[in-house]
Order: sequence, then structure tokens, then C-alpha cells
Amino acid sequence: MTTSPSNPILMHVLLYVNDIQQTVAFYTAFFGQSATKVMPGYAKFELQIPGLLISFVENPSKVQSQFGHLGFRVDSIEELTDRLNLARAAGLNLREEMDVSCCYAVQDKFWATDPDGYQWEVYLFKEDAQFNDPHYASDTASACCIAPAAEPLVMPAQFRVKPKATSEACAPGGNCC
Repeated sequence: MTTSPSNPILMHVLLYVNDIQQTVAFYTAFFGQSATKVMPGYAKFELQIPGLLISFVENPSKVQSQFGHLGFRVDSIEELTDRLNLARAAGLNLREEMDVSCCYAVQDKFWATDPDGYQWEVYLFKEDAQFNDPHYASDTASACCIAPAAEPLVMPAQFRVKPKATSEACAPGGNCC
């Protein structure tokens, strides 16, 4: 396969989601562009920068937000600032971390969490580091590069998933799991 700027290799990711409409609204704001395809229970975004084809399939029983995180690296402080300002203007719930040592690298970054709890990291690599910030290794941090939340993340109302009704069998102490 030959690649060039006009024919780049695109990474493909598929995520299961609870509500396709909320997902499309969030990612339109986060990526700063509309979905390239929206069908019942399905949406796809094709990004040139970063080279990513990401699909979403509405299937609430398969949503798993604790797999780690997704992210992409930008090449300049201007691009990081532009993406951060776009996310702020859209009202996305963000956490900013500047000059942090994470994954043995000094980085400026911000995080956004989608309606299903998938965390996205947008970061600028500054330089290698010989250590990892100790708070990332604490019992309260779930993994490197996921800082313990200083306060609970609150999703803006337009991106919240409405809870689905549960049967008595799936109530706390029930027999569904």
C-alpha cells in the first residue's frame, strides 16, 4: 500500500455508545466538524488531521468506558490552544494539565469526556522526562496519563445520557449481574 499526503493511512476506531444523537452532538463539537455519515444507530467521522476514521455503533449493552483512554498529539502550542478554545466554546467538560510529566514525557494537555465516559486526551509533547509524576501511580489514579479527578466531572446537559429504566432484577442487590 502506498501512502502520501493525498492518500494517508487512517487509523480506524469503533466505539459502542448509548445514544447516537448525543454522541454525534459531542463529537461534532469536539472534532469541530460534522459526521461524514449518520444512519440509524450508527455514525462515522473521517478526520484528516489527525488521520482517524472513527465509527460509533449504538449498543448500550457493550459500552465500556474503563478501557483506558483515546487521544492525539498535536504539533504546536497554537494547535493545542485552537483545539482547547474550540472545546471551550462548545461547552465541553474539560480538564487542563500544563507542564505535567506523564508517561515519561513533559506535556501540555487537556481532557474531554464524551457522553459514554470515554476520555480523550489532546496533548503537546514537549520533551522526554526521566520520571513519571508520582500522583499518576497512586491508588486513586486508574492508569498513567489519567489523573485522579480533583472534583467529579459534570457533563453539560446537552451531552448527558438519560438513564434507562431498570427492572427490579437489575436493581441494587438484584440478580442481573
